Amino acid sequence: MDKILLSHGGGGKLTRKLEELYLTYFENEKLRELDDGAIFDGYAISTDSFVVNPIFFPGGDIGKLSVCGTVNDLVSMGAKPVYLSLSFILEEGFLIQDLERILWSIRKTCDEAGVEIVTGDTKVVERGKGDGIYINTTGIGKVLMPELSRERIKPGDLILVNGPVGMHGISVMVAREKLGIEGKIESDCAPLTFLLSLPPGVQFMRDPTRGGVASVLNEVVKGMEWGVVLYQEQIPVTPEVSGVCELLGIDVLTVACEGRMLLFVEREKADEVLQGMRRHPLGKESTIIGEVVDEPGVVLLKTPFGTHRRIEPPPGESLPRIC
Repeated sequence: MDKILLSHGGGGKLTRKLEELYLTYFENEKLRELDDGAIFDGYAISTDSFVVNPIFFPGGDIGKLSVCGTVNDLVSMGAKPVYLSLSFILEEGFLIQDLERILWSIRKTCDEAGVEIVTGDTKVVERGKGDGIYINTTGIGKVLMPELSRERIKPGDLILVNGPVGMHGISVMVAREKLGIEGKIESDCAPLTFLLSLPPGVQFMRDPTRGGVASVLNEVVKGMEWGVVLYQEQIPVTPEVSGVCELLGIDVLTVACEGRMLLFVEREKADEVLQGMRRHPLGKESTIIGEVVDEPGVVLLKTPFGTHRRIEPPPGESLPRIC
């Protein structure tokens, strides 16, 4: 394949191939981990770019998304977000009133997350060459949970999630395609800093954005001496999201979330951690969805019939421009 495809940005198998290309030129100890960021001298840094279409969607907009995406990446590394950089690429003709609406949303979300914007940049491109607006944010956070590591995960640990999955990707798709679906479907987009105050027992965290739960779990188990089993009946999905996925033939486990976190927790401490999550509004629907098993590198789904099927990462981009 000699050209970049849209699916290279989808968080699936083609994204992994692109990451391998980057490592060919830039490989070092920290980058080789292909984590959501890097940790150094007690601080974490993460950067991300956002190209969602449409830029305003039920439950959020590109501004809120840009803050939540970077904040949650820092949280997943056990770091309290402190500072953000904010950069815009604006297309000539973009409405000032839309920019102000986005700026207000960014400010509101920063206040919720307890983070400050301390530097930034703006570039303007010719009409027709920028898709309206792109945003890049880079975040720096103070590491509060240095013990978090994929290496700490072991068979018997449980997997928790703080609410229904798939809501962000489906809300964006419904808004973009004007599907006219009955029922309220809103993005789960939210900053998850409350997770930094949970009781002890959390081994590792990762937010299921591009490629959803399926992509993230396949990344986590890669090269490990253990795998994971998810229990289909315990995975929270709203009826509206489930209905759209069934209608369009989409596996909800491959749909992006922007306000959800997967937590690997020691079995004996899982109940205490779960109750801690449920005490916060953004975690009131938290539940246990699976466990770590002694089967190297596999991600399995246990169906209500007791059978198992392998969960693969999405091969490409089924939901373009959602994060």
